[in-house]
Amino acid sequence: MAEVQSDRAVASIPFLPRRWTAADIPDLTGKTAVVTGANSGLGLRTAEALAARGAQVLMACRNEVKAAAALEQVTEAATGPKPEVVPLDLADLTSVRRAADHLDVRESPIDILVNNAGVMALPKHIRTSQGFDAQFGTNHLGHYAFTGLLLPALLRAPAPRVVTVSSIAAWGGMINWADPNWRVLYVRWLAYSQSKLANLLFTAELDRRARAAGSTLTAVAAHPGLSATHLYDAGGEKGAGARLAALQQRLLVSMAQPDRMGALPQLYAATMPSLPGNAYLGPAFESFGYPRRTLRNPLAYSRIQARALWRMSEKLTGIEYDWGAGTPD
Repeated sequence: MAEVQSDRAVASIPFLPRRWTAADIPDLTGKTAVVTGANSGLGLRTAEALAARGAQVLMACRNEVKAAAALEQVTEAATGPKPEVVPLDLADLTSVRRAADHLDVRESPIDILVNNAGVMALPKHIRTSQGFDAQFGTNHLGHYAFTGLLLPALLRAPAPRVVTVSSIAAWGGMINWADPNWRVLYVRWLAYSQSKLANLLFTAELDRRARAAGSTLTAVAAHPGLSATHLYDAGGEKGAGARLAALQQRLLVSMAQPDRMGALPQLYAATMPSLPGNAYLGPAFESFGYPRRTLRNPLAYSRIQARALWRMSEKLTGIEYDWGAGTPD
């Protein structure tokens, strides 16, 4: 309850907070950051900003062509080690394991993990390689698995930080406990909202388990507000559906803030040392503005739902987090 009151107190401040920008990111020399979905949009802007402050940035991307072009941009921004691309398809647990193995075999610590990649409101019910709903499977289960498999590398860092990117849409989210993969009836926006609420529940439980294990790992979340990214495209629709999606895209993009602004909450969450565990960052005016602590769907505060989602994720992915001797229940 104290955390709920704290979030409300911070979010109720009526004045625009100090304008925190990427220029305020502390020096990241000697740190390693992994960013999923770093080939475009928020992920690309996040990778650029972290590399510009000296971090070794590992860009975990699905699209090799886009990743190659993005790598050039991040390399140009880098002031430290040259960034690298790591192939990762979050919709395929085999790819997730391969990417995690590649990163862990380096035997170097991972200081920052930004779970940024995602898909939004897919018009057709697409399934992942393991048969999960593509939105739940990519946005939540893929990141749950990737984080768990990278846990040994994260725990090698002195103060590891895991940032998971949620969305304003989490406000409308509920976990469909009876059918989380929408096998009976697929409703695209409900499926998306569920996956974004799952991001918040995952963050809360990850941070709780880290503290119970006596770990220095901190898990936090962020959302970009309404930002101009590729997620607003037609998503493969045709005919009238495509025309409506295109109209919605133009309308949303006309109201959206640039992706560089949208990336600020997750950059703040990834780099500011004083941020408490399970903090949630978003734009000052919810859909736009500079980053600040913000409110979340009340369901995201439920420890019962967070633990239940964790157990479901363990069962569906077959991945359990190993904290060593301090592994919590």
